[in-house]
Amino acid sequence: MELLNEKQAAAFLKISKFTLSKWRSSGGGPSYRKFGKAVKYTMSDLQEFIEKSKVGR
Repeated sequence: MELLNEKQAAAFLKISKFTLSKWRSSGGGPSYRKFGKAVKYTMSDLQEFIEKSKVGR
């Protein structure tokens, strides 16, 4: 399982780190893991978030 940091996850989702942080604070956005102060995301969690965010067909 490859873990991505905030910067990498934000780049993958094509959003800012600030937006990713806001989503975390509000309980939204992709699932994440915390190791001390470090926030990490898995590629599968990011892809699942994208799939769940689909609108329409």
